[in-house]
Amino acid sequence: MRLGRDQGKAQGGAGSPHRLAEGRGYYRWSTHYPALYSTEFETCLVKVTLSDGAVGWGEAQAPLAPEVAGQIVKSLLAVAIEDEEFEPTEAGIARLWQRMYSTMRVRGQVGGFMLDAIAGVDIALWDLASQVHGRPLRELLSAAPKERVPAYVSGTPGKTVGERLAFVGEWFEAGFDTFKLYFESDWDLLLEQIDRMQDNFEGISVAVDALWHLPADGTIECAEELAERRVLWLESPLLPEDVAGHVELVNETGVRLALGESYRTRYEAQPFFDAEILTYWQPDLGRSGISETLVLGRMAQKAGVAIVPHVSIALAPQLNAAIEVSAALGNSPMCEFNPSVVEMANRYTKAPGFVLQTGAYEQSEIIGQLDTVI
Repeated sequence: MRLGRDQGKAQGGAGSPHRLAEGRGYYRWSTHYPALYSTEFETCLVKVTLSDGAVGWGEAQAPLAPEVAGQIVKSLLAVAIEDEEFEPTEAGIARLWQRMYSTMRVRGQVGGFMLDAIAGVDIALWDLASQVHGRPLRELLSAAPKERVPAYVSGTPGKTVGERLAFVGEWFEAGFDTFKLYFESDWDLLLEQIDRMQDNFEGISVAVDALWHLPADGTIECAEELAERRVLWLESPLLPEDVAGHVELVNETGVRLALGESYRTRYEAQPFFDAEILTYWQPDLGRSGISETLVLGRMAQKAGVAIVPHVSIALAPQLNAAIEVSAALGNSPMCEFNPSVVEMANRYTKAPGFVLQTGAYEQSEIIGQLDTVI
């Protein structure tokens, strides 16, 4: 599905961190990084119906071309799980995840749109499990889940540092003390914003998302400057495939590294865990699904790595999955929060929808609550 949005307000946050080039159609190049972004809010909703008529909703992370993930669900994944017994447990749903993963495994389709589609179905199956048991997902996954999930503010919109500081001030006063900045193209401007935030807001924590394009002519120096400022983490500094480069960056600078949104499975994550360079792992529930995120969570716990779910373009199913998994995992200190994304999700969710108070997501009853307006 494709929903209209205010591109000006969306810039600087999840799904549209850069200025976009002029052009026609929905998809435009970033002006700072060779990647396409959509001018609209795009996602793929997945509906799974049991033989008794019960309906579960899932969502695949699909900020571009959601019809691709949708067609994979219809053409491949439906064939894989139709008429299969539904067992509303982790083992039962993990069995179906493996069955879907195996449909194209020997053909090399073990990432990208294929896994996004699997994640959408997986989230829908967990929605059904929650309905069967009549309990929130966090209570199915943990004997002692968190009641409130701390959140960090993702992105600081504004054309100037002053405008961005004003945005930070509003949310800081509302109880949020952790903020993530997106690097566009001016490194000195980014450092200025970090310095002014740390000077003006006592106890604030600042993270930086480099969006895979840390300046190539000074990668080590840039990471050192962030380490000196004790940023909470440096996220996605280099191209996702560059394991060796990430190892060098951490070993040379000691910067705290956050990765995860580009990788969907334990198999893609393993080289980074083996290298022992991670401080945070950021699974995107619309890409990893709930079942695989639980596997990644156990990997992270064994390695002493924190799980912080990544939330980009998302409506209720995907956002709810991220919050509930964060609430259930003992090694998950917080979850991402982008105000414009939550506002969009709440448009299509029955009231009160997703509620944040004093820097945290409050527990909500989203199970089966996706509004029929969609």
